[in-house]
Amino acid sequence: MIPTPRYAHTYGGHFELGPDTRLVAGEGGGASERWLRGVLGAATGLPLAPGDSPENGIQLYLHPAVTKDLGEEGYRLMVLRDTVHVAGGGPAGLFWGAQTLRQLLGPDAYRRAPLPGRRWRLPATHLKDAPRFRWRGLMLDVARHFMPKEGVLRHLDLMAVHKLNVFHFHLTDDQGWRIEIRKYPRLTEVGSWRARTKFGHRASPLWEEKPHGGFYTQDDIREIVAYAAERHITVVPEIDVPGHSQAAIAAYPELGNTDVIDTTTLSVWDNWGISPNVLAPTDNTLRFYEGVFEEVLDLFPSPFVHVGGDECLKEQWKRSPAAQARIRELGLTGEDELQAWFIGHFDKWLAARGRRLIGWDEILEGGLAKGAAVSSWRGYAGGIAAARAGHDVVMCPEQQVYLDHRQDAGSDEPVPIGYVRTLEDVYRFEPVPAELTPDEARHVLGAQANVWTEVMEDQARVDYQTFPRLAAFAEVAWSSLPAPAQRDFAGFERRMTAHYGRLDALGVAYRPPTGPRPWQRRPGVPGRPIDGPPPNR
Repeated sequence: MIPTPRYAHTYGGHFELGPDTRLVAGEGGGASERWLRGVLGAATGLPLAPGDSPENGIQLYLHPAVTKDLGEEGYRLMVLRDTVHVAGGGPAGLFWGAQTLRQLLGPDAYRRAPLPGRRWRLPATHLKDAPRFRWRGLMLDVARHFMPKEGVLRHLDLMAVHKLNVFHFHLTDDQGWRIEIRKYPRLTEVGSWRARTKFGHRASPLWEEKPHGGFYTQDDIREIVAYAAERHITVVPEIDVPGHSQAAIAAYPELGNTDVIDTTTLSVWDNWGISPNVLAPTDNTLRFYEGVFEEVLDLFPSPFVHVGGDECLKEQWKRSPAAQARIRELGLTGEDELQAWFIGHFDKWLAARGRRLIGWDEILEGGLAKGAAVSSWRGYAGGIAAARAGHDVVMCPEQQVYLDHRQDAGSDEPVPIGYVRTLEDVYRFEPVPAELTPDEARHVLGAQANVWTEVMEDQARVDYQTFPRLAAFAEVAWSSLPAPAQRDFAGFERRMTAHYGRLDALGVAYRPPTGPRPWQRRPGVPGRPIDGPPPNR
C-alpha cells in the first residue's frame, strides 16, 4: 500500500466480492459509498447494490471512537471472511479508507471496465491509519502551459488515489491568465493566450510558432471545486501579485508602470523566466485586484487564498516617479517595503472577509499580519523564519520537491532542469526542519510538491515529471516515517512494483525506473541542468 498505513495486520483468508455483494452505507457513509460503487462497479462489472445487511457486505460508516483515536481524517479497515468494515473518523477519513480498500483489490481495480476472468478478493486485514500532516499538497502551474479542465479533474483523481488533500491552483502568471473574471473580460480575451511559446529552457533557440492558450470559465471553476470537494480536496487559488503579472498588464495596460514604459505595447509574454513588467503600486491597481479577488472568493471556499508575492523585480519601481512618490507618502525605506505594503493591503483585505493570505516566502520581507501563512520554496530558511515568527508554513523547498527538476543525470532525460531529484531523494524529504522547537514545529501545516510547467507542454510531460515521485511525496506527507536516513527505501521500491501497475491502469505516463521510453525523450531540446547536490538550507 502507498502511502503506508500506521498499522496493518493480515490474517489468513479473504473476502470475495461477487454479484451478491452489497455496499452498506451507515451514518455519514453515503458519499463514500456512491464513489466506491462508481469506481469498483466500473472495474469489476459487479452491481454492488445498496443493502442494509452486514453479511456479504462492505459497510461504510463514521464512528466516534475512530474520531477520538485517529482524528477526522483517520480510518479503520477490517476485512473479515463474510463482511468488511470501513469506519471513518470523519467523512474525509472514511473516503481515505475507501481508497485503501480499492488498493487492496489490486491494480485492475483502477480500470474503467472489467477484464475477463478476474476474481476480486480482499485479504483478511486489520488496518488503522491517519495522516501525519493536514496539508498534503500538489501545486499545478496551468499558466505556463494550459491544462484543459478534463486534465485538471484527472489530476484531482490522481491526488485522491495518493491521499493528497490540497490542490494549489496556479492560475495567473506572465505567460497567461487562466480564470474568467466577469468584471474584467479582457483578462481572458487578451491575457489567456500568447502568440508563440519557447520550446525548452529560456536560453533555447527553439520556438513553437503557434498560439497557445485557454482559460477556465467560472462554471468550469465551480465544477473543479465541487469535484475536488467530493474527494475531500481543498482547491487553493493563486492570483500572482505584484510580479509575474505581464498577462494582466497586456490586457489592462493601466495596471503597469506607465510612467516608465509604454505598457500598451506589451503582449502576453512568450518567454520563460521573470518578466520585469510588474504592477504599479497605485490605488487603481489595488481597486482592480480587489474586484478580481471578490470574484475569486465567490468561486473558491478555501480558507486560504494564495497571492504569489515572489520574484517581483523592482527596477521599474526604482525608475517610476509614481512609485517613488508612493514610497515617500507611506514613509517607506525603499522598494522592498513597497512590496510588503502591497501584500499587506491584501492580507488585511482578505482577513476582513474571513480568509487567510498565503504567499511564497518573499512575503516575509517587510513583515506579515498574524494570520498570514507562508509557502517556503527557496529552501528551509523561509519556513524556519515563518514558524519562529508565529506564522503557519507549508514546506515546499525547491531543492527537494520541485518536480520540474530532473529525475536522473542521464543524457536522455527530457529537457533537464535543475538538480537531480530521484525517487529516493523525494522519499527522504523531511518537511519539519530539525532546528524548530516542538512549539515552532506545530506551525508546519504540512508539505507540498510543486509542478511548474515551462518545459511540460502537454499532459504526458506533466505525468512524466510528476510520477512516480508524487507517490514518494505522498508517503512522506501522510505516513509517520522515521528520520530520512532510516527510511526503508528498498521496501518502498518493492511496494512501488504493485503501484506501477495501478498507475498503468490509470493511464499515467510515468518515468519508468529504468529511464525514459523513446517517445518520452526530447532530443535536441535544451534544458538547464545544475550539477552537484542541492543546497540543504
